Amino acid sequence: MPPRPSASAPGMATKRIKKEIADLSKENLGAISLQPNESNIFNWKAILPGPTGSPYEGGVFEVDVKVPEDYPFSPPHLHFVTKVYHCNIASTGAICLDLLKHAWSPALSLYKVILSLSSLLTDPNPSDPLVPAIAQEYKRDRKKHDATAREWVKKYATPKQPPPPPPQPQPQNKASSSRQKILNRPSSSTSATPIPHIAGTRRPASTRDTIDLALDSNSDDDGVGGSGSVQVLGNTRSTVVNGTNSTDGERRTKRSRLNNGGGGSVGDAIVIDE
Repeated sequence: MPPRPSASAPGMATKRIKKEIADLSKENLGAISLQPNESNIFNWKAILPGPTGSPYEGGVFEVDVKVPEDYPFSPPHLHFVTKVYHCNIASTGAICLDLLKHAWSPALSLYKVILSLSSLLTDPNPSDPLVPAIAQEYKRDRKKHDATAREWVKKYATPKQPPPPPPQPQPQNKASSSRQKILNRPSSSTSATPIPHIAGTRRPASTRDTIDLALDSNSDDDGVGGSGSVQVLGNTRSTVVNGTNSTDGERRTKRSRLNNGGGGSVGDAIVIDE
């Protein structure tokens, strides 16, 4: 056994740990992960993948590592956080490995210990078991031992798949979700001035008779009279107005009020454009 360190061991252990951290950056760890705690470099965490070809293949095993204050003169303390069906690993996570006991040397490092732990998963040591029942099964019924180890891997060491993302909401149909527009119809009780309608039948010019138009004495050029009655038939350009034939060739507009026996209203005005 190496001599016990002096009182300045914590400082020596810190210096050694920092050196191993620097050395780890140069190593190719592969799928193995080994890193110290950010707040305490004496606490480390290791992640071991199950070795290919072993019953532990496909599993991911977490190992907790605690470095003593007299490191490297004393070995680190390791235990499995993940359950493993192994004759050299107890159900509590304790590990039976010679490097962690009498075969420890200050020349070893945390990285070399983790590599030895990975090799222990591939090649158990039933001659120095921590769980004798599993060691006996390993010797007598290897097939059964490996099947149970695989079941433990599926149960305890298989990485959990992330849950699938929630389904995206389907877009709503704008036509069905939009509110119907309400049309404001005018009330039937609303009073409105009726629009006068003029109905008539046009006849050919050859069948129309020239009619004398009696206009008020105050009629202007537009033919707007007072109480007289006006009728215009035909579309000939020659019109007799008070016995005079107008042949100026222009379309004329006649306006009058219907003689209803007592005058008319604004709605009685008739406009005839010929």
